[in-house]
Amino acid sequence: MTRVAVASRSFSRHPLLRSELIARYPDATFNDSGSSLSGSALVDFLAGHDRAITALETVDEALLSQLPQLKVISKYGVGIDMLDLSALRRHNVALGWTAGVNRRSVSELVIAFAIALLRHIPQGNALVRDGGWRQLMGRQLTDRVVGIVGCGHVGKDLARLLRAFGCRVLAHDILDFPEFYAESGVEPVSLDDLLQAADVVTLHVPLDPSTKGMLDARRLGLMRSDAILINAARGGLVDEAALKAMLMDGRLAAAAFDVFAGEPPQDMELLRLPNFLATPHIGGSAEEAVIAMGRAAIAGLDDARVP
Repeated sequence: MTRVAVASRSFSRHPLLRSELIARYPDATFNDSGSSLSGSALVDFLAGHDRAITALETVDEALLSQLPQLKVISKYGVGIDMLDLSALRRHNVALGWTAGVNRRSVSELVIAFAIALLRHIPQGNALVRDGGWRQLMGRQLTDRVVGIVGCGHVGKDLARLLRAFGCRVLAHDILDFPEFYAESGVEPVSLDDLLQAADVVTLHVPLDPSTKGMLDARRLGLMRSDAILINAARGGLVDEAALKAMLMDGRLAAAAFDVFAGEPPQDMELLRLPNFLATPHIGGSAEEAVIAMGRAAIAGLDDARVP
């Protein structure tokens, strides 16, 4: 008998996903504790199971070496930076993973961030709540230059949405997508050129050794003082201390982050800046995206391969 464990708390408490998994695996074990599992607690939870659905849980050599019975990890969500792929290979553990299933949820959040920052919506809301009433002059997203760093599933979807706003879209990626660029009117450029030209810069790359800290103080300094920066990809891509300094002294107009190097973030000085908008990692938290990611994770239990 195949035994399945669901480590993810959000999957475990979602009634539709839970029922659909039980229909396929009636003896599935769910994380109903409400606690985030890690270390020995995660080992104990997964022990005795052949397959597992994980989300933000770390799966590495230390974990897999204690779980010889585990043969499949299926990923709930699209980020795999918490999975040690080489360890999965060493232990012959298959990975079920579907990229891009939450792309519309993330790209819509980026549009919302861009409009909110360009139109000073957070500051306007705070002003009215404090009893004030004056018009704040903003800018339209229409006809802006938007720079997309990372033109994968989310980046491509965002580029398509931006066409409706008449934006000039620049893209930087380590891969080339000439057909997509041609059909979408996207201009491939170097990262430095993108940062210097864009009104809005939005990040859509994974976190790995090549991207960690990619927007350091030097690269942030290339951005125009009236530009805005959006990160709805992964924490750790941006030097947050350098970003704070630029926001505080007016060298950058505004920024919106859904992800942080450490979550929850502890730098309250950054979080309380009037030109900084923060959300608690909700990029994939649209109901439609949650169901799509959950169903992909269920399918991945049976459609998996050693990475």
